[in-house]
Amino acid sequence: MAASPEFLVTVPTRGDGREPGRQDRGDWRPDARRPLPSFVTDPRAGASRPSDHLAQVGRAAEIATVGGALVPFDPEGEEALVVAAGLLRQSRHLRVVAGFHPGVATPVYAAKFSASLQRFAEGRLGWQLDVDLDPAVARSQGDFLTGADRYARAEEFLTVAKGVWHEEGYTHEGRFYQVLAGGFQSPNSGLPFPRVHLGGTAPEALALSARHADVHLFTAGEDVAAGVAALSERAAAEGREVAYGLRVPVLAREDEDEAWAGVRGLWALAGAPGDPPGPDPRTGLWPGFATIGGSTPLGLVGSYETVAAGIRGYLDQGVTTFVLEARPAVEETYRLGERLLPLFAKEIERVH
Repeated sequence: MAASPEFLVTVPTRGDGREPGRQDRGDWRPDARRPLPSFVTDPRAGASRPSDHLAQVGRAAEIATVGGALVPFDPEGEEALVVAAGLLRQSRHLRVVAGFHPGVATPVYAAKFSASLQRFAEGRLGWQLDVDLDPAVARSQGDFLTGADRYARAEEFLTVAKGVWHEEGYTHEGRFYQVLAGGFQSPNSGLPFPRVHLGGTAPEALALSARHADVHLFTAGEDVAAGVAALSERAAAEGREVAYGLRVPVLAREDEDEAWAGVRGLWALAGAPGDPPGPDPRTGLWPGFATIGGSTPLGLVGSYETVAAGIRGYLDQGVTTFVLEARPAVEETYRLGERLLPLFAKEIERVH
């Protein structure tokens, strides 16, 4: 029986994404603070604090029953693990995936930090490991490993993190990490390990996911069908099954005209020359999201029905987890939860 589709929204780690370059929500840019109206007499420096805006995004996802949120690793933005902790603290049902890279801490510390979060949030934390960073970004984070060594370390990181999580008295002597008689005791033992999200299409990435991923995330524009086939074969050889996901920007509206009017408006605000390009006739993906502030170039634009049809195309390829990115995050999260996701009620009912 097919798995039920699940959806997550992407939490912005800098600014609010209402317009390219506009970042005054959450006090991200002090020079862009909106002045307080005269009737506000308390000593706030601006209209909101960083935590206020992020909490609103998480609350919107929970109220609109999106189900989950991804806080991506962003070397220039807020720390994803801290943001995830805040979102878990102020929600009751929201699943939160925190992005980080394996060089951020020892696997024992990352596991201990996460065990406390799992205990406080009743098992709603997930991990997304960003392994193959741009070399300049990696060095800026104090990480000078390159090439295949990054995947070797990530594998050992996950092996050790799972080892101390599940086994009292755990010992490990490896290339990157050593642990002697470690392992968690009550109350941090016996908790569900964070659901591990990985990505990438390189052979090393697929090998790592085959051994450790719960969900392998593709990016819109990658050859998803080929990736699913290759990883399924590798995972089967390891005696495991991996779920498949997709990170994709979306701009969905009531009809096509409204959606493309929104694209043209954002294109102009970004100062991009000429008219925005149309979608790729072969894939249906629009290539301009990076220009209007998205994290990746390719995504889905159109009516709610058109965007839902694009997502169903990936469902047919075996993808069941969809990480949607839409800006501005608060307003668009409500749109997605209230207008787009109900179009998948039949898929969810068929599974259950």
